[in-house]
Amino acid sequence: MTNLNQQINPTSLPYSVWPVEAMAQLEQEAADALGLTLFELMQRAGEAAFATLRKQWPDSLHWLILCGQGNNGGDGFVIARLAQSAGLSVTVIACEGSKPLPEEAAQARDAWLAAGGIIHDPATAWPEKVDVIVDALLGTGLNRSPEAPYTDLIDKANAHRADVFAVDIPSGLVAANGTAPGAVISARHTLTFIALKPGLLTGKARDYIGQLHFHALSLDSWLAGQEAPFARFDASSLSRWLQPRKPTSHKGDHGKLVIIGGDHGTAGAIRMTGEAALRAGAGLVRVLTHKDNITPLLTARPELMVQELTGQAIDEALEWADVIVVGPGLGQGEWGKKALQKVENSQKPMLWDADALNLLAIRPDKRQNRIITPHPGEAARLLNGKTSEIESDRLHSARELAKRYGGVVVLKGAGTLIASETGEMAFADVGNAGMASGGMGDVLSGIIGSLLGQKLSLFDAACAGCVAHGAAAEAVSARYGTRGMVATDLFSELYLFVNPEILNK
Repeated sequence: MTNLNQQINPTSLPYSVWPVEAMAQLEQEAADALGLTLFELMQRAGEAAFATLRKQWPDSLHWLILCGQGNNGGDGFVIARLAQSAGLSVTVIACEGSKPLPEEAAQARDAWLAAGGIIHDPATAWPEKVDVIVDALLGTGLNRSPEAPYTDLIDKANAHRADVFAVDIPSGLVAANGTAPGAVISARHTLTFIALKPGLLTGKARDYIGQLHFHALSLDSWLAGQEAPFARFDASSLSRWLQPRKPTSHKGDHGKLVIIGGDHGTAGAIRMTGEAALRAGAGLVRVLTHKDNITPLLTARPELMVQELTGQAIDEALEWADVIVVGPGLGQGEWGKKALQKVENSQKPMLWDADALNLLAIRPDKRQNRIITPHPGEAARLLNGKTSEIESDRLHSARELAKRYGGVVVLKGAGTLIASETGEMAFADVGNAGMASGGMGDVLSGIIGSLLGQKLSLFDAACAGCVAHGAAAEAVSARYGTRGMVATDLFSELYLFVNPEILNK
């Protein structure tokens, strides 16, 4: 049995996320409200980082601290002073720029020098013995590829045998969107302050941040009164959407779902979507598919109601169903096009995935009763761009998709984003590299469609479905690892997460 307690976020990260451009104002308003100076907040950040370093590397004796030309570097100077006071050997290497240090960073540097500290040039040879490298080079303000001497220090830190601890964000990772335009620090641990930033949760973030830690700098009570523009959800969030069922409930209470797709040779896709819908709690699931798929589907999963996809069958199913899922294995031929043309006129809640999205890209339309679930390649086709452009700013891409197509968008990938046309935005902070295999999207479509049928709103169904899907993958990987995971492995764990009362036992 999986240890369900491991699925509840062990690092006490907040469930709110703030855009980077709002951070300076948020920090200033918090300081003003509590009668603090920004330098006092910097001292708190340094103290929090020092405490985390000591906890993670209690036996370390020699720290190498890399400081940049901004307030991130100021945090590094505070850490250096605290470490020296604790009797550790400290080497500080700092980059200088054409502009003077910000006021708070200058205060921190001067305090380090007043304590007898020495600042070395970036070209200085590194000490022979280094136990931990502290990255306080670039911080959250970066929006382009780092330049020398920062690139040289980043490359040297990554090549060193010592572990790296990143202050606020690994240098080189763009805090606004998680892109990595150039050299990036590969950290073992990252401690971020005051609020989570988008670039810690999506894009290339997971390649670089290691274990993410958070410290509010004792601003918790003030931050609790602020409404963040973005949300972060993990397995512990599921109980907000999924309550225990009434003992007297019956199958008609939990949604009638029709799934349309599975052209000749693609029985697997439609089967996985159908079974995922059942595993996520759908009351009744009807599958309309190519006639060659009927026997294999009924043999594999007799709980599904399977029919040949014809015009009459679609008309009857659309009348019967509460929710429609279309696209898995649909194909882009005449067979699939005709099916989609019938579906698109329905006003019932629906989810479009896979080939339905490729057909949508050819004949775009906007509607409010639909969830679309593109991966980056499909998103590129929907926005008439390139996959690299989608990945270069996932937040912007998700917003553009919602604006152009309406309803709710699930932009899949590491750090899945859920966005609505009305401006809601959430990060599904679950999942792992084992999900990079065929069929995972088909399973996700079934889960979200099932939750739509259980009377969740489009946005909530998308959020809850993405979280349950990713959490199930985490449970599988905890037992077997990520390499070799296949989509149907999730079925053995999924029911645990769509019944979150089990998580809370």
